[in-house]
Amino acid sequence: MKKWYVILISIMMVLTLSACKDARDKVLEDGKVDKAEATDSKKEEFSSVYPLTGLGTNEEVDHRAVSVMVNNHPKARPQSGLHKADIVYEVLAEGELTRFLAIFQSEMPEVVGPVRSARDYYIELSRGYDALFVAHGFSPEAKEILDSGTIDHLNGMDYDGILFNRADFRKAPHNSYITYENIQKGMEKIGAEQSDDLDMLSFLTSESAKNIEGAPAKEVKISYPGGETVGFTYSTKKKTYARSSNNEPTIDRETETPITVNNVFIVEAAHRVIDDAGRREINLTSGGDAILIQNGVAQNISWKNENGRIVPDGGAFVPGKTWINIVPSGMTDSVKMQ
Repeated sequence: MKKWYVILISIMMVLTLSACKDARDKVLEDGKVDKAEATDSKKEEFSSVYPLTGLGTNEEVDHRAVSVMVNNHPKARPQSGLHKADIVYEVLAEGELTRFLAIFQSEMPEVVGPVRSARDYYIELSRGYDALFVAHGFSPEAKEILDSGTIDHLNGMDYDGILFNRADFRKAPHNSYITYENIQKGMEKIGAEQSDDLDMLSFLTSESAKNIEGAPAKEVKISYPGGETVGFTYSTKKKTYARSSNNEPTIDRETETPITVNNVFIVEAAHRVIDDAGRREINLTSGGDAILIQNGVAQNISWKNENGRIVPDGGAFVPGKTWINIVPSGMTDSVKMQ
């Protein structure tokens, strides 16, 4: 009798579980809940949004942006702190070498560098975010702007060995570094505001981001005339692009974290060499052709300067980090995608 009772209970349990499964499948089929909700996953709600990434947070978002000139000479690689930047501008300096203007707001690096010298167009880009501008050295044009007092800045020429430290594992000019702690000390020293109400960049909604149309762009190569090839490789799982230089992954020196971004924006601007040292003048105001690369696809669009920021004209970024390559006119023809 006991044996038959156990069998009866087992049959009832199987029938109950089967009925529950049928009901659940029916709900999914009817579209009353989606599969994510059916597995009891819950979307987190946030009180604020970071203005330069469009990502939600429950932290304060009013701290001031900080921009740092970062060296990109082969002897300066791998760099420090780039994985924390919300936006990185990659722009030619002298010759065919680029430098980075890394803009930090949602996250701050423990250390960043190697810090390199300023050019006037990097200062112009920094102004679009009302950022504290950090560099080590300057061109004559950049020095004139910095000396005018129109932009808050820290320069290694003034604070070498005080706020800026020389690393013993590299040689000058590839060995100047600054910590975020020292950036804060410097802001206090010069009386710079440490909070700011930054204007929000334009971002696509999650639904709009799913429907981006364009040419396949899971592998992107930008070939510079001097032989440097900048690459971005898309991860379908993470929905991010990992950067590389000449097929070498771009990583953080201290943590070996790969440098990944959600948006790659390649914009053409008129470049003109202005002196014997090879320094350039770059037109950052007139707009022009651009390629916006997101979620594995590329769109041929235009760019515009909106209050000092280089942004898509008629498009928007997906939430996350952004890498902007400013290249000479006609160079987008050398961009290869697949």
